[in-house]
Amino acid sequence: MQINKIKLALGLVAGLSAAMPMIASAAADQEAAIANANNWADPRGNYTNQGYSTLAQINKGNVKNLKAAWTFATGVNRGHEGAPLVIGNMMYVHTAFPNNVYALDLNDNQKIVWSYFPKQDPSVQAVLCCDNVNRGLGYGDGKIYLQQNDGNLVALDAKSGAKVWSVLVNDPKVGATNTNAPQVRKDKVLTGCSGAEFGVRCFLAAYNIKDGSLAWKAYSTGPDAEVLIGPDFNSANPQYNALSVYKDINGGNKQGGSFEAMKAGEIKIGEKELGTRTWLKPQAVKDGWQHGGGSVWGWWPYDARTNLVYYGTGNPSVWNPDVRPGDNKWSMTIFARDLDTGVAKWGYQMTPHDEWDYDGINEVILFDKGGKTYAFHTDRNGFLYTFDAHTGSLIAAEKGHPFVNWATGIDMKTGVPQKVGTASTHQDYNAKGVCPAALGIKDEQPAAYSPKTGLMYVPLNHVCMTYEPVESKYVAGQPWVGATLTMFAGPDGVMGGIGAYDPMTNKKVWYNKEKFSAWGGVLTTASNLVFYGTLDRWFKALDAQSGKELWKFQVGSGVIGNAFTYGHAGKQTVGVLSGIGGWAGVAMNLGMTNPTDALGAAGGYAELTKYNAAPGGGALTVFSL
Repeated sequence: MQINKIKLALGLVAGLSAAMPMIASAAADQEAAIANANNWADPRGNYTNQGYSTLAQINKGNVKNLKAAWTFATGVNRGHEGAPLVIGNMMYVHTAFPNNVYALDLNDNQKIVWSYFPKQDPSVQAVLCCDNVNRGLGYGDGKIYLQQNDGNLVALDAKSGAKVWSVLVNDPKVGATNTNAPQVRKDKVLTGCSGAEFGVRCFLAAYNIKDGSLAWKAYSTGPDAEVLIGPDFNSANPQYNALSVYKDINGGNKQGGSFEAMKAGEIKIGEKELGTRTWLKPQAVKDGWQHGGGSVWGWWPYDARTNLVYYGTGNPSVWNPDVRPGDNKWSMTIFARDLDTGVAKWGYQMTPHDEWDYDGINEVILFDKGGKTYAFHTDRNGFLYTFDAHTGSLIAAEKGHPFVNWATGIDMKTGVPQKVGTASTHQDYNAKGVCPAALGIKDEQPAAYSPKTGLMYVPLNHVCMTYEPVESKYVAGQPWVGATLTMFAGPDGVMGGIGAYDPMTNKKVWYNKEKFSAWGGVLTTASNLVFYGTLDRWFKALDAQSGKELWKFQVGSGVIGNAFTYGHAGKQTVGVLSGIGGWAGVAMNLGMTNPTDALGAAGGYAELTKYNAAPGGGALTVFSL
């Protein structure tokens, strides 16, 4: 059976990308590759981040017949996130640290055409958070792009593997590393920064794909000129530019204190220099923003029609909120930036004055409905958000699960969470029963969207915590966390699930429980299938409309990789990387048993040892009919 013969002939990719004009750019080869549904030429399939494929040969009627077609052992243990790239007959596979890359010929029994073995200092592993992960590769202008964990961004010739250029993005000596997949957009490759747990001041940076020269760098904290705040920033929503959105109750940043959200008329809006002015005294180091965190390591969509790229920033440093009073902008923020200049058009802070490490880095997904483009985001704080992608106006904000208890809801006029005072965290006070845990209702594992059903498919963590901030002094290159955690299953009695949501309301359509967090990135297809992996080694296919499980296969190690699909020689194939790790699996891999080890993961995920060998061996498994 031919795969979507008509669609392939037209070169269409359903959803938002089908409407996007082809861009005159250095990465025209990437744009052409993305337009061919047989390929998987971008980390999440295409610029929209939808994780959606128009391939439909594997369908609800025959998915039960899927068999393992071939496997590839990577030779590396632990932390295999992301997915390979497929362009034509070539597949490009990456690994966790030391970030080896293999080019496999799909026309010749997956023979290794070339390989690249970075020479990285092993000490980098001690600085990585969380675990030795790497989230994938980028492609464009005839090159494969690898963001090494040691901060080096490398461009390799796609045909030979020869290094074309390399540039140092971050310095691990001060705790700054990289785990993201570099993402090629037009004539630039985007990369970010990990290191909030080391007091690093992070950013999103764009490099010119021809020679690796820096085009622009936008910091997450600091002066407007360094955050690249434009003159019309948040012009449609001046309330997002608030000097403060909370009143202190009983002293605010001290034990027994909490915060009450201001009403729309009380907020001082349209303010400037918020990346410095919302970091108030006392501070553990300088003014706070200089070591303010705001890591950037997720998945970043791009809309060619508006030239905007979207991403989230992570938690403020340090995890002890008492030493950084104020909203701590622009950590925990969704940004939309002009790709050519980096200038921010809009930005929305999801968790002002974060008290729980609710990183805002999770992916943004673009989708079209009723002639408008929307941006969807599942935040670690437990809320699902939908924005007007052009203006940032908030369309919907709902809890992804009723167990979220740190806030009652989001004020739709101001966008401010209505915090619950009893969930506030303070130095030397052990806040108990806070939901979700610091790893969020969802972590790095990307959700997916189906234009066929109009639904978002979100892999979820169902985990709560105790959280005790402690005094911690900043030392360059040393961990700067300032909190002790334990984690445990939420009120459902399990640690995870997967849910389908209507992104126009963010109301749940269906929800399936999982024993452990569903830490594998989701794939949707035109045949109304949903694929994802679990920490107890299952790779599953569900009915996208009902959530009914249609097929599953147990791979060799827990899945934290992203499901992907491609077509080759007339057959559709689906695959996934396995090799447990990340925050959920790092304690098991390193033999940690104290419940507070790995920031609480050791206790919360202790049972993983009954399902996984440690450390988890990295492998790619590919399935076909």
